[in-house]
Amino acid sequence: MVSGFSRILNYRDLFYMITMREIKIKYKQSVMGFLWALLMPILIITSGVLVKLAFAKLSGSPFSMREVASVSVKSIPWAFFISSIRFSTNSLTSNFSLVTKINFPKIIFPVSAVVSQFVDFLIASTFLMVILFARGYGLGIEALFSVVLIMILVIQSMAIGILLSAANLFFRDVKYIVEVIVTFAIFFTPVFYEVKLFEKWQGVLLMNPVAPVLEGLNGCLVMGVIPYGWWILYSGVFAVVSLVVAVVLFEKIEPMFAEYI
Repeated sequence: MVSGFSRILNYRDLFYMITMREIKIKYKQSVMGFLWALLMPILIITSGVLVKLAFAKLSGSPFSMREVASVSVKSIPWAFFISSIRFSTNSLTSNFSLVTKINFPKIIFPVSAVVSQFVDFLIASTFLMVILFARGYGLGIEALFSVVLIMILVIQSMAIGILLSAANLFFRDVKYIVEVIVTFAIFFTPVFYEVKLFEKWQGVLLMNPVAPVLEGLNGCLVMGVIPYGWWILYSGVFAVVSLVVAVVLFEKIEPMFAEYI
């Protein structure tokens, strides 16, 4: 894994150029500009709020600002995660001319795809944190732990993105399978709900490595606690191990890319 990222450092100028190109392409000739970075999170947040409001109406329980804050702090990282997976999966096939004609570490493509999506995440997160601070959320010392949780999510995104980008190069229907999975994955991930609502199924839901991260963000930014500590550790270990495996496999099969693209 170290050699993989050291190669990126050796080509850091190229990595920067490709990343900036990915960012500029999204906003080129765009009327809304960087406001597009807010669109997907806003749509997910709105959907989540409507779901929570419906449950509150049916159960007769009160609906508070905390419910909105809870959905918001989980929706923006989730939007980053699924966008990273989508863009990184197609990163090699959409750059086939560079993959076949220029000699440089091809792992730059999926990694730069994740980094470019992280820029969108930072924009959306900045707006969200301003609103949360104004409402009195995210002011405790526990909020600092959110940095660790975001790092885990970024590592997970890179690991999965690297593996899927290579898989999509060999099997072009991978991108369609990914689209189906990320569309329905939100129902199996605690974005619109909390894991504690399903007492008997908490362990099953938290086996999804993204779930402890989202629950942790909700805990440290909204609830003022750091819940599911061991599950967060599991998520972190899963992220690191997955990244190591992804980089090693990517480097082993990289010489075959030109034949299959």
